[in-house]
Amino acid sequence: MLRFVLKRGPLKRLLRGVPVVALLSAADVAMVAKEHLVKLDSSERRRLIALVAHARGRPASLSDSEREELGTLVAKLEPRVFAGSAAERLSPVPVPKRLLYGAHGKPTPAGSETS
Repeated sequence: MLRFVLKRGPLKRLLRGVPVVALLSAADVAMVAKEHLVKLDSSERRRLIALVAHARGRPASLSDSEREELGTLVAKLEPRVFAGSAAERLSPVPVPKRLLYGAHGKPTPAGSETS
C-alpha cells in the first residue's frame, strides 16, 4: 500500500521537489547549534540577542564594555567547536581533531577566540 501511495498521487509530486538531504543536513546543524546554545542561561541568551540587535552588524555601534560582553558570550558558545562539530556531522570523511580543538588538541581558552 505504501509503495502505491509513493508511486502515485500528490505525495509523489511533493517528494519530487523536496531536497531531503538538505533538510536532514539543516536539521543536523540545528541540533548541534542547540547543544551550544544551551551553554548560555536564559538571561545570557537574551543579552546576546539584545547586543546583536543593537549592533546591527556593526561592532562600532557598541561601546567597549558591550563589545567585551558580546565577546565573552560568544566565547562561551565555543564557535570553533561548533563549526568543527557541524563539519563533522556533514562530512563524509573524518574531520581532523585540530579543527575542533586547535593545533595542540586542547580547547581554546574563553576570550582568546579570534574572529
